[in-house]
Amino acid sequence: MTEHMRRHEYDHEIPWSLPIVVRRSKTNIARHIDVVEATARAVVAFLDDPRSQPEGEWHEAVEYWRDGAIRKVVRRGDGQKLDDARALGCVKVEFGGTDDFGPAEAFVFPPGPVEPLPKELKKLQVGGTEFPDEGGTSVTADMAVVTIELSPLVTLTTGKAAAQCGHGAQLAYEQMPAEVRDRWRETGFSLRVVTPTKAEWATDHRPVSVVDAGFTEVDGPTETVRAWW
Repeated sequence: MTEHMRRHEYDHEIPWSLPIVVRRSKTNIARHIDVVEATARAVVAFLDDPRSQPEGEWHEAVEYWRDGAIRKVVRRGDGQKLDDARALGCVKVEFGGTDDFGPAEAFVFPPGPVEPLPKELKKLQVGGTEFPDEGGTSVTADMAVVTIELSPLVTLTTGKAAAQCGHGAQLAYEQMPAEVRDRWRETGFSLRVVTPTKAEWATDHRPVSVVDAGFTEVDGPTETVRAWW
């Protein structure tokens, strides 16, 4: 049985999740693709952070969460509410931006039970994590150590796509050879997110495959993301 399937079939009695917050600015909104890529980078940066490693303050929580389903919940926030949440401690990645759109900002917090959440996170909304779908990735193939492919067969909100690509990035980080992980780290975990054609999706075989359990947005177990390096 593959690792990613095991994680969806086994979970703790009280599910744990990895809380993720994306900044949704009314005045300088980011593009959908930049939010998705920033989130995927932030998940890996969080896992690689010394605080998540052995002897780190987040390590025990990270290991407990990783032992069950790799559930991630993406919320949105801005202003004082986001500042209050950030004070809990997190890893931030800022990425992207164009002349017309602001850079994406993603914040990953230590995992914990889905309920009760810290009040600072509970105040931030899960709904409304939709961002303008304006163009594709700005990252070229030669700049990215990891490529994440979104299924062309499903349509996901920005928040859901970000969570799924975060899954793909996490599994790539965990499964790749150490020398590739070292090279990836040196690039600041450079990656790109693309959507292949239906024909390409039907024939591609990648080392990482994410099958969503189907609790939100998709019906039943559905392959949403693949990743390769």
